[in-house]
Amino acid sequence: MKSLWNDRDAAAFASDDLATRVYTSRLLGADESLVMHGGGNTSVKSTTQDFFGRNVEVLFVKGSGRDLCTIEKEGFAAIRLAETKMLAERDTLTDTDMAKQLRGLLMDQASPSPSVEAILHAIMPAKFVDHTHTDSVVTLSNNPNGKDIIGKLYPDCLLLPYTMPGFILSKQVFNAIRGQDVSAYKGIILHHHGVFTFSDDAKEAYENMIELVGRADKYIAANGDASIQAAGKAPDLTKGAKADLLHLAKIRRAVSKARGKAQIASLNSTPAAAAFASLSNVGNLATRGPITPDHVIRTKRTAVILGESSSGDVPEVKAFVDDYNDYFKQNNDGTLAMLDPAPRWAVWKNVGTLAFGSTQKECDIITDITRHTVWAIQTGEALGGWQALPAKEIFDLEYWVLEQAKLKRPAATVKPHLGKVAIVTGAAGGIGRAIAQQLHADGAVVVGLDINPVIKEHLNQRGLTGHVCDLTDEEAVRVSIESVVAMYGGIDIVVLNAGIFKSGQTIDQLDETWDKTIEVNLTASQRFLKHAIPYLKLGVDASVIVIGSRNYPAPGAGAGAYSVSKAGITQLARVAALELAKDNVRVNVLHPDAVFDTDLWTDEALQRSAERYEMTVEEYKTKNLLSREVKSTDVARLASTVASDVFCATTGAQLPIDGGSDRVI
Repeated sequence: MKSLWNDRDAAAFASDDLATRVYTSRLLGADESLVMHGGGNTSVKSTTQDFFGRNVEVLFVKGSGRDLCTIEKEGFAAIRLAETKMLAERDTLTDTDMAKQLRGLLMDQASPSPSVEAILHAIMPAKFVDHTHTDSVVTLSNNPNGKDIIGKLYPDCLLLPYTMPGFILSKQVFNAIRGQDVSAYKGIILHHHGVFTFSDDAKEAYENMIELVGRADKYIAANGDASIQAAGKAPDLTKGAKADLLHLAKIRRAVSKARGKAQIASLNSTPAAAAFASLSNVGNLATRGPITPDHVIRTKRTAVILGESSSGDVPEVKAFVDDYNDYFKQNNDGTLAMLDPAPRWAVWKNVGTLAFGSTQKECDIITDITRHTVWAIQTGEALGGWQALPAKEIFDLEYWVLEQAKLKRPAATVKPHLGKVAIVTGAAGGIGRAIAQQLHADGAVVVGLDINPVIKEHLNQRGLTGHVCDLTDEEAVRVSIESVVAMYGGIDIVVLNAGIFKSGQTIDQLDETWDKTIEVNLTASQRFLKHAIPYLKLGVDASVIVIGSRNYPAPGAGAGAYSVSKAGITQLARVAALELAKDNVRVNVLHPDAVFDTDLWTDEALQRSAERYEMTVEEYKTKNLLSREVKSTDVARLASTVASDVFCATTGAQLPIDGGSDRVI
C-alpha cells in the first residue's frame, strides 16, 4: 500500500476545501482494495452561503452510491453541520427518520442523498474524514483470532466491534469518543467493516489511511501465504466444449427463473478463479458468508455451488432457493417482504466463478466483489482461518429498513429486454445496425455479426459489440455463436438480417449472382439456426426475427435471385415456427420495403431511381399508401417489439413494414 499523493496534482485542486476533498477521494477510489463500486465515503467540513447569502457551516459528504474513483464536486451533498451533529445526541432514531432528516438538512434539494454515515462524519472533530472498506483489514478481523491481531496491530486506533451502519454506528462512535481527545487516535477500526481516518489536513488523513492499511498488508505478507495456487486448466468454453456451454445455458435459465426475469451469466475463469473453484473444500468456503456485510446487497449471503456439466437440470439452484427461503423464515420478524431468492454468484467447480445480473454493469460489479472475496477467503485461510459474521447479522443488513423502503417505491419502467442476450446478423449498417442498437436500448446485451470489419467500430460499447464473421463460413458461425454463449451465458434473441441484393438480371441472364444470393440470404441463415437452436431452446422468452422483404409477397422482375431467397427464408421461418413452438421459441418474419437510410442508398442512387418513376426524391421515398418514409429505426422498433413479451402469443407471423403496398394488400 503506497501513497498516491502528488504535490503538483494536489495544487491543481487547492482552490477550495471541496476541490481538495475531490482530489483525495479519487486517490482512495483509485485503489479497489480500499473501495469498490460506490463503497466507502469521505467528507470535509467547510462553509457555504445559503439562499440569503449568509455563511453557513456545512458538511460536504459523499452522496450515497457515488463512486469515489470518479467523483466530482456535484457528487457531494452539503448538509447543515450543527443540526447534523445534533442528531447524534438523540437516544434513538430510526434509519428512515434519519434519512428524512438528512435530506431536510440539505442546502440544495437537488443534491444526491447524503451517505448513511453522514452523522458519523459530522461528529468527528477533524476537518477531513476518510472511510474505506479495505480488504486486508476486514480479512484480519474475519480471523478467529481477529480481535487479538487487530489489537496488536493498531494500539493507536479506536477499535470497535461490528454494528449496523447508519444511526446505530454513528451512535456507537459518538459514545466512544465523547469526552476524549480524538487527535490521540490515528484512526478507527470497525471490525468486519472498515477503517476511518481523520485530520484537519487532507494529505495527513489520506496518508494515515494508507499507513494503517499498509500494516495489515505487511502482517498478511509476513504471516500467511496470500498467493493463489496454480489450478488445473479450466475448460475454454469458446473452443468446442459444447456440453459445458449447454450446461452454462441451463444454469442461466435456472437462475433467471428463480429471479423472475432474464439474467446474464458472466463467467470468470481466470487462473485465480479457476484455482478457487478447484479447491476440494470450496463448497464450505464459499457458503460461510460475505467478507463484509456491505456486500450482501450485491451478492446475497452465499454463493451457489455448481457441479460439473450434466445432461439434466440444475438442482443446485433449486436447493439454493430452498435454503434462502429457510434463511428468510428463520430471521424474519413477520414484518418484512422477502427479496427474490436467486443467487447472485456461483462457484462452478473446476471451471471458475459466475456472476448473475440484469445488466453487464451489474455482472461486472459482482465479478469484482467476488474476485476480492476469493482473495480474502484464501488469504484468511492461509492465516489460520476465515469466518464471516453470523447469518442474523448479515440478514439485518440485507433487510435493512432503507433497503426495504426501495421495495415500496413505485416500480420504474423496466426495459423489455433487460437481462436478455441477442445476436443480430448483418449488423454493420442500415437495418441490422438499427436493430442491434434498439435491442440494446431496450435492455439486451447485443452482439452484431458482419463480414465488414467496420462493424467493430460501429458497435463498440459495453453490452453492444460487433464481431467480424463470414456467415457463409459454417465453422466461423459456430465459433461466433459459442463465444456469445461463453460471454453471456446463453441466447434469447436471434435476428437474421444479413443479406445481399443485386437486381437487373432476368432469369435467363442470372450467373453466379444466383448461387451467391441463395448462399448468403438463405443457406447461411439455415446454418446459423442449426447452431443457435440448442441455445435458444434454453433461452428466456426466446425469439427469432427473420428479416424478409416485400419481394416475397410481391416479387419484382429482374430480382429473381433476391425474391426467391426471401421466399425461401420466409418458408424456413414458418417451418422453424412449427418445430420450435414446443420449446417456447417464437419465430416471426418482418417484410420491410423501400428503406432508404442505409449505406446501400447513396444520394446519386436515390436520384436515379426517382427519375425512373418521374418523381422527386422525396416523392420516391414516400411512394406508399401512407405516404410516409420507412426508416431503419421503424424496422428496428418493430423487431424489438415482436421479440418482446407484447408478442408472447405470436409465432409464425409475417408483418409488413412498408408504409402500405397496394401490390401486397
